[in-house]
Amino acid sequence: MRSDIIPLYSHYDTIIVGARCAGASTAMLLSRAGLRVLAVDRQSYGSDTLSTHALMRPAVMQLSRWGLLQPLIQSGAPVIRSTTFHYGEQEVTVPIRLEPNIPGLIAPHRAVLDRMLVDAARAAGATVLHDTPVRDLIFDRHGSVRGIVLRDASGQTREVSADLVIGADGLGSFVARKVEARTLVQGRCSVAHVFGYASAPALSGYHWYFGRNLSGGMIPTNDGLACIVASMPTERFDMEFRFDLSAAQLALASLAPGLGSLVFGDGGERLKAFRGAPGRLRQAYGPGWILVGDAGFFRDPLTSHGISDALRDAEGAATAILSFRRSALQEFQEVRDSLALPLLETTDAISAFDWSLEELPERHKRFSEAMKSEVAVLSARAEFDQEVPPTLQGPRTSRVEAI
Repeated sequence: MRSDIIPLYSHYDTIIVGARCAGASTAMLLSRAGLRVLAVDRQSYGSDTLSTHALMRPAVMQLSRWGLLQPLIQSGAPVIRSTTFHYGEQEVTVPIRLEPNIPGLIAPHRAVLDRMLVDAARAAGATVLHDTPVRDLIFDRHGSVRGIVLRDASGQTREVSADLVIGADGLGSFVARKVEARTLVQGRCSVAHVFGYASAPALSGYHWYFGRNLSGGMIPTNDGLACIVASMPTERFDMEFRFDLSAAQLALASLAPGLGSLVFGDGGERLKAFRGAPGRLRQAYGPGWILVGDAGFFRDPLTSHGISDALRDAEGAATAILSFRRSALQEFQEVRDSLALPLLETTDAISAFDWSLEELPERHKRFSEAMKSEVAVLSARAEFDQEVPPTLQGPRTSRVEAI
């Protein structure tokens, strides 16, 4: 929704910069609890973004608890019931463990997933504006963030204040730069990814392929399509693929016959690339601000876990905010870091491409073990799911400011 056709309050309990997975989820959860929420995004509603689409168990657990998993399946995202790892000639197929309300994994197209999360936030009462860039943050005389300066669709700038500003604006977060959020841990590996789509209506399950300085993936998504991705160290991408993305066809063919031609042959959509960036764990909060999603914690997409991170930390941040305790933000960061650091370390171990095909399964096992801790935290949250009581009677601003 455009900012020139909807009236805005001059003040909100929270303003969220960014309205994709992390931002829209945070807006939904805070609005469901009764906070007055504004979320703004510089991109258009329903726009696409680079993504492997593959959701792992933690993300599926979150979506199921929020009542969004079945609508995503009904949108046409196929249910994934197995994952196959191709280590050269060796294939290892892992069946997906089914649970009540979780019939499998899914890999919805991001235009579908992000739009559904935005719609859920709006249904909960949040105001969500697209095509609305943020020009600046507003600070008080003590250095606390107190709002944003946005540019509306007519090109005019306006100030909107808030008790709390949440940065959900990605790895290159404008909010993180403006508040000078410290980098707590820097990853050591950078992997580039070349993406495309192919018609693959009969494809069953996730398929991951591995070779020397190269990996590939086939991920079934909406409309009978599969996202095909070729991943390699950024150094190799710069030398071989940066100026000719179609060169990835021969590279993928070396992993599996015909894999490259699926997406690079006739009818394939235009290819896109992400040059890669090392992982980064930033300071999670400060006076008047919080970071969620890639703005707070980014890992390489090679392990297809970024959406899980975004949804997990969106709920962690929302829970901290709704507790109205100052110590809750520190607790949020401690829990986030305890889960993020093993995931970052094991992702880097896979993204290093310094392994042999005989060694790689053990690294995947280490990543799976790190993910089990995350699943345990989310399972504990599910046990205590309950409706938020109407604690927001009276002046909401003073309650949010209390944290």
